[in-house]
Amino acid sequence: MSTHFEASAVVSGIGMSQVGRRLELDPWLLTTEAALEAIFDAGLTTDDIDGISTYPGAMWSTPGITGAGCDDVRSMLGLRTKWHSGGGERPGQLGAVIDAMLAVHAGLANHVLCFRTVWESTAQQYLGGRSAALNKAANGKILPFGRELDQWTAPYGIGYPSHGALRMQRYMTESGATREQFAQLALVSRANAALNPNAIHRDPMTVDDYLDSRMISDPLCLFDCDVPVDGSVAVIVSQAGTTDSSRAVSFQAIGSAAGVNESCSMMWSRTDLRPPDIDIAEIYDGFTIYAVEWIEALGLCAKFEAGALLEGGARISLNGEIPVSTNGGQLSAGRLHGFGSFHEACLQLRGEAAERQVPRTPQIAAVTSGAEQFSSALLLGAPR
Repeated sequence: MSTHFEASAVVSGIGMSQVGRRLELDPWLLTTEAALEAIFDAGLTTDDIDGISTYPGAMWSTPGITGAGCDDVRSMLGLRTKWHSGGGERPGQLGAVIDAMLAVHAGLANHVLCFRTVWESTAQQYLGGRSAALNKAANGKILPFGRELDQWTAPYGIGYPSHGALRMQRYMTESGATREQFAQLALVSRANAALNPNAIHRDPMTVDDYLDSRMISDPLCLFDCDVPVDGSVAVIVSQAGTTDSSRAVSFQAIGSAAGVNESCSMMWSRTDLRPPDIDIAEIYDGFTIYAVEWIEALGLCAKFEAGALLEGGARISLNGEIPVSTNGGQLSAGRLHGFGSFHEACLQLRGEAAERQVPRTPQIAAVTSGAEQFSSALLLGAPR
């Protein structure tokens, strides 16, 4: 049980727009779909929303990485807000939710609309793919915000996926983990996605499919990488006790320090809960190596023992001891930058995940977002 500011706020509503590959829809439309669904789900109206929080906001130079900003949403929905926050330098994408919690705790707002909108799939289609989109921006007068360090790696052919490949190769060397073990993250995610009507990839996958897939940057293959999509997710963060408590998901602890291990260490310092209390883990899986790093940082296994936990996939499946990425994660459901995982955690905790509902309704969920220097970890509790 949290004894910190986390107890001041709850998740009162959640919403998700249509999600797909190359939808070619206005991202403002997707944002509106998700926002109105979340407000309705919370039992509120637009008149009740007095705060907005988003990542990264309207200004970002990589095409498709942002679909709307605070002012955009305020204008579209006719909101009269007292507080708002948007920006890219946050502790992970879910830093927008942490900001909302702080605003609610401080009394700056009662009901904050948090959202994340992407249209990467459509944007990249017009620019020839993700690498082409990044290169187009890098060849301009300035590098995309957050990509300045690429000047030291790009000349040597080290692109964005190569960062994940280097981390994965080092982990495999130091731990003895195998590609077959990493494959289980992709396989379990795909099996879960088959039960999620909103997931992008739902066809069955085998270990051979994984091993035979196109190599992106050795040892990182196609199925080690998340899937760019178009879509939006919104959640309402409300002051505790102001909405229907029978459906309100609680915040148990947050970690916002810089780094995966640091975020988890901070999170555990703010609660009496411990790793065995986690019933499901909705983890950030931009690359499978990021998922492995989060699994170990959360304490679900010891350092360098994730391979054994993943072996065969049974322990992380919906019926396993610690179900992971129950909606298919970013590897199969689509890259919604942590917000998709947050949405899924709330569904599972409310017992509303339909076919993919974990057999015994979870009471505590871990949700993580981001990797490397910007990251955040949260523990959520089921409605009481």
